[in-house]
Amino acid sequence: MRDLVYTGFISLDGVVDSPGGGPGEEHRSGGWVVKDIEFLPEAFSLKGEELVETTALMFGRRSYEAFAPIWRDSEDHAAYKELPKYVVSATLSDDALVEGWGPTTILRSADDVAGLKKGEGGAIFIHGSAELTRRLSEAGLIDRYHLLMFPVLLGAGKSLFSRADRDKQALALRASESYPNGIVKLIYDVVS
Repeated sequence: MRDLVYTGFISLDGVVDSPGGGPGEEHRSGGWVVKDIEFLPEAFSLKGEELVETTALMFGRRSYEAFAPIWRDSEDHAAYKELPKYVVSATLSDDALVEGWGPTTILRSADDVAGLKKGEGGAIFIHGSAELTRRLSEAGLIDRYHLLMFPVLLGAGKSLFSRADRDKQALALRASESYPNGIVKLIYDVVS
């Protein structure tokens, strides 16, 4: 069974959208990861550590459309280039896939994701894709969260976690670390 891992930057109040800012920003605090917080390389070391474990990437349609054209040619993301990619979308067509960014498969439903998890291979990491992650969490398909929590309250933006009244989902802390700039690394396993 393959693990499905969400990784991302998150504000203290649970916002994960567009931490670097950019088009489609729905609130005035865009760019919150790079604004007003001292950059410390060690606070971002989690991203390098994840590369060792990542065997595939998964995105929702909008995150794929935003990341693929940029990450394909980015030296910072070169290690991801040839990894298999999965895009979960009911609307994306095969001809909309970005060429030259490794093998990409479109999955049409949470059932397709569940089938993929049952296959052989290592961990699949989800980047961005807050709406997809919420749906997969509600379907019981997320195994782990890798979060870099930033010391900001945004009050607006896409939330990683559902606000719906649902059964409690317990998490077990696997690792944590805090940094002088206020960022906290949190790695949680989802308890079945």
